[in-house]
Amino acid sequence: MGARCSKFSLCWWHSHLKPSVLESSDLENGDKRDSKSLPSFSEFSLEELKSATNGFSSENIVSEHGEKAPNVVYRGKMDSDRWIAVKRFHKTAWPDSRQFVEEARSVGNLKSERLANLIGCCCEGDERLLVAEFMPNETLAKHLFHWESQPMKWAMRLRVALYLAQALEYCSSKGRALYHDLNAYRILFDKDGNPRLSCFGLMKNSRDGKSYSTNLAFTPPEYLRTGRVTPESVVYSFGTLLLDLLSGKHIPPSHALDLIRGKNFLMLMDSCLEGHFTNDDGTELVRLASRCLQYEARERPNAKSLVTALMSLQKETEVPSYLLMGIPDGAESAKPLLPLTPMGEACLRMDLTAIHEILEKMGYKDDEGIANELSFQMWTNQMQETLNSKKQGDAAFRAKDFTTAIDCYTQFIDGGTMVSPTVFARRCLSYLMNDMPQEALGDAMQAQVVSPDWPTASYLQAAALFSLGMDTDAQESLKDSTNIDAKRNKN
Repeated sequence: MGARCSKFSLCWWHSHLKPSVLESSDLENGDKRDSKSLPSFSEFSLEELKSATNGFSSENIVSEHGEKAPNVVYRGKMDSDRWIAVKRFHKTAWPDSRQFVEEARSVGNLKSERLANLIGCCCEGDERLLVAEFMPNETLAKHLFHWESQPMKWAMRLRVALYLAQALEYCSSKGRALYHDLNAYRILFDKDGNPRLSCFGLMKNSRDGKSYSTNLAFTPPEYLRTGRVTPESVVYSFGTLLLDLLSGKHIPPSHALDLIRGKNFLMLMDSCLEGHFTNDDGTELVRLASRCLQYEARERPNAKSLVTALMSLQKETEVPSYLLMGIPDGAESAKPLLPLTPMGEACLRMDLTAIHEILEKMGYKDDEGIANELSFQMWTNQMQETLNSKKQGDAAFRAKDFTTAIDCYTQFIDGGTMVSPTVFARRCLSYLMNDMPQEALGDAMQAQVVSPDWPTASYLQAAALFSLGMDTDAQESLKDSTNIDAKRNKN
């Protein structure tokens, strides 16, 4: 199982990065594909979002600062296969419920492939939650400052800068030029490795009145004077992000400008980029950052001119972002290479009731030895007790009394006189029904040890892994199950 869990995720969709996605004109009216594929803005119930996030489980927290963050972001799953990000505000934020919903709807009207789009909200009692598209490949801060396998390539850094500028240009064209606390944690990477700007920063100030949660050394000069964000303030923050991309570090703007004034810009550049960019390109990006960081707000460029300047610097525009990022092709991670069986479908959408029905109909036909248990003429008392435990477990399982089923099946397994993969499978589902995914995974793995070519064992591993939030490994198990099923049907 260890080898299975270390594989890349199951490849499901197929797409290519077209040169045209770099063109600003594609974004003037948002992204037509996103507008059609995204659901309309919805008001979710608190119960729906609790269910999607497994009761706001700490295991589903994706905020960079975890539970210590003032407003925590959770990963959740809606319907059968739609992943979402749920931002739960501190109860003191947004005291005016009507203002919160109106503001969320306004941001939700924006639809662009450059944004992690807002798709809904929840406002019940003191609860204020936003629901957005889930971006599975983490933040710019992670890939730029805390990378593990490879530093971000020069071409990808240029692409991040352009996509971010395009996101700001699009928002500005829709009357949403203000963005609060623009930083490397606000830029997320989608399944294809494309950078997107989090929609959460587009929400207007809430009760705490803070627009910048980062160190004041990175805030625009005018914000320190007035406490207000202007479109020019957002451009200043964009300049700090350009410095991040150049240096691979979070360098305070004033310190960076001191480094490059009258000196060689190479002092600022990330040493990992040596030999991968031309001096002209490096000089141009530093010049652009310097313009964004001008003390006087009126001297800074606007988003449209940033897009124009960055467009001419782009490299390797035919290469998909996931290749530049060195991550798996997430464009193929949404449907199996082979059609899913009913069991596979049930596991994918975590429909435990459907899995129960399938296991009930399946009975013990895939067990060897157990199915013929009644052909024996004599039993020892211990064996008879063991079989009675199994029968009691089956009766409880059929009646959906999963707690009793666990107890009875455990007695059967602990008896040790015979081994049944089906019993492990049934106890696995009973564990899932009792919200015990780790125990369920153990049983699914035991079933596979007993019957290595039994697809049900692998399907149940997928269900347990989905329940644990280990989606990449779950997809791999689903792929293995589907392939085993296909081979069985051929024979």
